[in-house]
Amino acid sequence: MLSTTSRTTLLRGKNRARTDRDDLYAVLDAGLICHLGVVVDGFPMVVPTGYGRIGDTLYLHGSTGSRSLRTGGSGGEVCVTVTHLDGVVLARSAFHHSVNYRSAMVYGRPRLVEDPEEHLAGLRAITEQLAPGQWDAVRPPTRKELAATAVLALSLEEASVKVRQGPPVDDGEDYALPIWAGVLPLRTSWGVPEPDPVMTVDLTVPEHISSRTIAIR
Repeated sequence: MLSTTSRTTLLRGKNRARTDRDDLYAVLDAGLICHLGVVVDGFPMVVPTGYGRIGDTLYLHGSTGSRSLRTGGSGGEVCVTVTHLDGVVLARSAFHHSVNYRSAMVYGRPRLVEDPEEHLAGLRAITEQLAPGQWDAVRPPTRKELAATAVLALSLEEASVKVRQGPPVDDGEDYALPIWAGVLPLRTSWGVPEPDPVMTVDLTVPEHISSRTIAIR
């Protein structure tokens, strides 16, 4: 079960809450980009970045010079969010318009990963989140590249999941209005891979990449 702290307990839209930890994994595993919220020098900062998950740990990375990464790695509180927009919900009244979505929020104090093996495993997880199979197909990072890349590990202990699905919910008297209502589903799909124009040899698209072009997220 997911945590029930004051920060993860929904006060509004309680019927949209998901309490199973598998629902958290599903939202995170389906995403590509998260938003890292930190307070830097007294001001809020929200940074989009790649991420990866290993068990109940979320890994994020960035330059060692990044202010958000330095702040997060120094023991400060952060909030990480992942959201999937599944459709626009059109109601009979402007008030009841909404969106169908799946979202996750993770709170905690991340730690800066210093163990070399975990550092590498975190980077692999982040790479594989964006492009499964890519880590084993490319040159591994050099010692200089590893030294220039910070990795944060954030426990998934304190997290919440919220989901909205289905048609609009209008006021009872509005259902008789002659106004179209329903859902505009949103689907995101991969396009045809575009090769780097400076490749020195003519290479076919690897199977682990081409197989994703027919997948719909």
